[in-house]
Amino acid sequence: MSIDLPTSAIPPATAAVPRSGPFLVRLQVSAAAIALLLSAFLLFSVQPMFTKMVLPRLGGSPATWSVALVVFQALLLGGYLYAHLLARHLGTRAALAVHLGLMLVAALALPIGLPAGFDRPPGENEALWLVGLFATAVGLPFFALSANGPLLQAWFARSGHPRAGDPYFLYAASNVGSFAALLAYPLLIEPLLTLRVQAEAWVAGFAVLGLLILASGLASGTALPASPGTPAPALASPAPGWPRRWAWIGFAFVPSALLVSVTAHISTDVAAAPLLWVAPLALFLLTFVIAFRDGMGRPGPALLRLQVWGTALALASFVVGVGLWGGLALHLGLFFVSALIGHARLYHLRPASDRLTEFYVCVSLGGVLGGIACGLVAPLVFSRVVEYPLLIVAALACQPGFAAGGRASLVRAAQGGLAAMAAAALMVLAGRALGVSALPQLLALAGAGLLAASWRDPQRLAVAALLALVAGLSVMRADAAVSMRSFFGIHRIAETPDGTMRLLMHGTTIHGAMRLVNPDGTAPDGPPEPLVYYTPEGPLGRAIRSVRAARGGSLGAVAVVGLGTGSLACHRVGDEAWRFYEIDPAVARIARDPEKFRFLSACGPDMPVVLGDARLTLAEAPGGENPGGFGLLMIDAFSSDAIPAHLLTREALALYLAKLSPTGVLVMHITNRHLDLGRIVARVGAEFDLSTFVAREAFAFDPVRFRAAGTVALLARDPAHLGTLAADPAWERIGPDRARRPWTDDFSNILQAMADKHALPRRSND
Repeated sequence: MSIDLPTSAIPPATAAVPRSGPFLVRLQVSAAAIALLLSAFLLFSVQPMFTKMVLPRLGGSPATWSVALVVFQALLLGGYLYAHLLARHLGTRAALAVHLGLMLVAALALPIGLPAGFDRPPGENEALWLVGLFATAVGLPFFALSANGPLLQAWFARSGHPRAGDPYFLYAASNVGSFAALLAYPLLIEPLLTLRVQAEAWVAGFAVLGLLILASGLASGTALPASPGTPAPALASPAPGWPRRWAWIGFAFVPSALLVSVTAHISTDVAAAPLLWVAPLALFLLTFVIAFRDGMGRPGPALLRLQVWGTALALASFVVGVGLWGGLALHLGLFFVSALIGHARLYHLRPASDRLTEFYVCVSLGGVLGGIACGLVAPLVFSRVVEYPLLIVAALACQPGFAAGGRASLVRAAQGGLAAMAAAALMVLAGRALGVSALPQLLALAGAGLLAASWRDPQRLAVAALLALVAGLSVMRADAAVSMRSFFGIHRIAETPDGTMRLLMHGTTIHGAMRLVNPDGTAPDGPPEPLVYYTPEGPLGRAIRSVRAARGGSLGAVAVVGLGTGSLACHRVGDEAWRFYEIDPAVARIARDPEKFRFLSACGPDMPVVLGDARLTLAEAPGGENPGGFGLLMIDAFSSDAIPAHLLTREALALYLAKLSPTGVLVMHITNRHLDLGRIVARVGAEFDLSTFVAREAFAFDPVRFRAAGTVALLARDPAHLGTLAADPAWERIGPDRARRPWTDDFSNILQAMADKHALPRRSND
């Protein structure tokens, strides 16, 4: 039985009381709207700003943003609960005084920056450490800002303004400010302003906001006595029952959980950068703007059908793949539609204005629970990203009428679904017996088709979605012998269908491969051969040999940032002292296990593996072990297809040069499907008068040699230190583009790297 109420059924908490003049009326609305807009702008600009400050401490992991979302949602819940208590127990003037006092106390924590005591994360439990960092650094200002939305609306509801009975339009105005912040940050703020300037501007905005809140509170609290004949205030509306409250929580839970999971899904394969973080969050807020507007109707058939077809395509995409831009459009589009449906259901379940703050507490609680489920619990429970497809299906339950048939209808649908899944299981067994390797893919696509055909019946829809999900997850699992999940991502150890190769996968990227069977069918003997990007004939292999030759046949001390399978260890010659730096303990365990990969055990059993972010661990490298500095320093620290931006900045390069010998060479593995980092690296290198050479291979993957095309940058104080590569036409010397700003810990611009990827190649011989 549906519990939706039409807008006309929501009674106002108070009758409209005429005001003394149009100026005061305009002042009320203007002050409240501007204060809400600015408050939301500050609230949602501080999220990407401070998370970017934190990234260098955690290797640029996308999980940093997932945990940040959980912390911010929890602070938002605290702010909403605080606003609820103020609105229920204090008058407008008293609540205004208390809240302005809180704003003044919060101002003492400004400007925002990294607090003392959080210089280095622990070796484990990074998520809990990150929670403490966010709470300490931005907890109080964020808490104070988060209370502004419900407080200002509650004060407005008491003001006697003609629209006081339904103040939810101000919530849409608040989300306009949030949406503007999330658009402005990656497109204007991040490319133009350093983090220090951003923090200073944020303080100024916080001060202006305090004045606007004062003006709005005073305007809302200066109602004059009602004129004769004015209707008396209406009685308080009845308290909502727990089914209504659970509906508020549930319809907020699903979009919030989807927000965390879809953000992690899309940011893993490009870059851990605000540009990709804010896109889903901006769409999330845009759905609030659309849903919480006057006259918003229930989700129409076209929107509901779009969600069903989008769900079918998303489940199928886990099997067949749709490319970068197709995947972004599909998953972000489905997220937008699903969140809009959930938030539209929230709007139609909204209470009268005197229950406004309680409503927002429940909505915020649902958001926190959704964030915790995906940001903190799922990584501990699942070894794969199971939560994202689960939530895609769960979002279908937000459709109107899903539970209209009652329990009996759901039971009948579930019985049919069990029969369908039993038939699917028999199909899988029969396919394995017949050796039909494509059957799981066909089953997943058939389930997606069944889902699309069932959109008119919510119960059949849920069962069909479950069938498609089970099939899709079986395909996701089919190629993985081992899956390990850590704070830094999911690592899968898989074998090729013909059983000749074992791969280490992170996201969609191969981070190393070991041959199990030679092309002639014999078992390999001796040390394993580096493959994929690490073959001797590839740019990394040629760079190592050329620099070694230029140094007289020995590299001396070598540091490698990024371990992977340990493939590079088998490039060591003689008594060279190699050392690896790896941020993820799970990767170190994989590489050290000879039952999984033998590169380290066969070629470098004595090679140390230093755990922690390279910016921190390299800085602590003892000079006594390599008094002359490293002869070669290799940066090979990409996560899936993303490269941590903080390893490409001016500060990072200064650290590398401090650890290199006078003739040492810096090698950067910058292979990326979506970004071209050659000119970015060259511009930073120019700050230290370094010469930059880049090799960009362009060929299809070689399945026989099992070699992938790579892009590698070499930076040296003198081109002579590179040996013969300096004259090799395969290596392009990149001149610095002085028109662009070098990347620093305060400034980076992913849009530049994306544009460079699509620009025509520019060659320079200077």
